[in-house]
Amino acid sequence: MTAEVAQLRSRAQEEASRFPALLARAEQLAGTVLLGEHGRRRAGLGDNFWQYRPLRAGDSYRQIDWRRSARGDEQFVREREWQIAQSVQLWVDPGASMRFAGDKGLPTKSDRARLIALATAVLLIRGGERVGLTGWKLPPRRGDMQMLRLAEMLSEEGEDDYAEPEARGMLPHARAVFVSDFLGDIAPVEAALTKAADRGVRGVLLQVLDPSEEAFPFQGRTIFESVGHTLAHETLKAGELRPRYLQRLAERKARLDALCRVTGWQHFVHHTDATAQSALLWVYRALDGGHG
Repeated sequence: MTAEVAQLRSRAQEEASRFPALLARAEQLAGTVLLGEHGRRRAGLGDNFWQYRPLRAGDSYRQIDWRRSARGDEQFVREREWQIAQSVQLWVDPGASMRFAGDKGLPTKSDRARLIALATAVLLIRGGERVGLTGWKLPPRRGDMQMLRLAEMLSEEGEDDYAEPEARGMLPHARAVFVSDFLGDIAPVEAALTKAADRGVRGVLLQVLDPSEEAFPFQGRTIFESVGHTLAHETLKAGELRPRYLQRLAERKARLDALCRVTGWQHFVHHTDATAQSALLWVYRALDGGHG
């Protein structure tokens, strides 16, 4: 076995050991947020026929529309509008930039992002919602097995410094949650939200930042290096970069705010030194049509 293969295997085993612990923490966090029944489950909302779709793994045979299925060899499910409206799809940035923590006493951005996303899924699934990931790997479903799949897939990490939002496979008129630091190229974010808005998808951008990324407390000689080790910059006067950096960060937040206003989404900034409960409550209320 080569050293490279051994390293890959070790990393895979480490990742596999994380997701049960992540799920346990998410369930504990969700249990601290005492909320009533989700607003989108009100009686009489969206009972109209929406579409036929092929039978998928996890569907009940009681859902099959036998009249439509009799026209061919494939079995179809008759979906109503409320079933689509109660689907929530998640995207959590797997990029290396999310593995940053400015202090050993704080969680990485990635750890906090995954925890909040999974705890949101716990609350939604308990409330009768269907939850999945954007893309094609894990479509929205209910149940404990879905929670395990979500925990496993959210534990995966990427190699690139910044990841692009996955906007494929988004269901018309569903809801979505994108969690990232949103410090990379903003063009893919704009493209993803535009595509989502065209399909009637509304959702939230949860921007997770480390406190040091807000304060920029660096002075004197400093070497800035990306977590993925693909970018590096050395300066002798880090303090002089602070005003320009803070201006660009403010511009990025303002651009995300404007993008959300245009597409009908909501934007919230969460810092890793704040409680995870505060962000979870905001996300949950935002998905219900309110504001945190």
